[in-house]
Amino acid sequence: MATTNRFGLRAALVGLALAVSGCATGAQSVDAPPTAPPLVFPPGSVYVAMGSSFAAGPGITTQVESAPQRCGRSNDNYPHQFSRLRQLLLIDVSCGGATTHNLLGPWNELPPQLDAVDAGTRLVTITIGGNDLGYIAGLFRASCAQQPCPDIPTPSETQYADVAARMDQIVAAIRSRAPEAHIVFVDYPKVLPPEGVCAAIPITEAQANVARDIARRLEEITAQVAARNGAYLLPASRISEGRDACAAEPWMNGARNPEPLDGVAYHIRYAGMEAIAKALDDLLPR
Repeated sequence: MATTNRFGLRAALVGLALAVSGCATGAQSVDAPPTAPPLVFPPGSVYVAMGSSFAAGPGITTQVESAPQRCGRSNDNYPHQFSRLRQLLLIDVSCGGATTHNLLGPWNELPPQLDAVDAGTRLVTITIGGNDLGYIAGLFRASCAQQPCPDIPTPSETQYADVAARMDQIVAAIRSRAPEAHIVFVDYPKVLPPEGVCAAIPITEAQANVARDIARRLEEITAQVAARNGAYLLPASRISEGRDACAAEPWMNGARNPEPLDGVAYHIRYAGMEAIAKALDDLLPR
């Protein structure tokens, strides 16, 4: 069974059984926020997925034919996998390279991602913020073929504060357009190990530490925004611990992709998308 949404995207409504390790506990809880409305989105409900490449899934299996090629939107990213699990009508507007600005406003030929949300929307997932802070772009530059490579710039406190403020604006805009929608922030999975580097990550320890600090601050900001706005948080950063690009069974690619190719450098692999989709299914009661 297939359904066409108003943006010309299609979500295949089939069942899929997945497996994942347990979700995190503690400050970044995956429990429902106390202010969340009752969960009611039966099969066929409209689900809007927004965010950057860590939602879009460039290079994973096949790409969505109707999507802009530059977005790298996979048919097997976590939004597509989750929508198949729950038989939801998916409107996936995630796009590689997107920033918080591109959720709130147009990006060249692309309309604001928020334009996909309307009164009929029942679920919205958001993975955003890394491109605002130069997180993955910094890793790419630091992994250049000829040494010495550029250092990874450290974001200013103003940049961090601005990202948080725009995330608040995104939630407010969703609530204004879709009062009955449930909002889930899905943060970024771990790209780097907690310390050290490996052959898959050809950067210095100092550069890795800068990238780790950016990732940590973004995790904190995402959790804080979710908490103060009564949104859900799915801490992919927690469930992906031990599955970084240096792990024996990674959910992430390093600069040197393993064979066969599964996603793009410094991005999430199919297994990571599968795990996030299952964690999302576990998070949201039926």
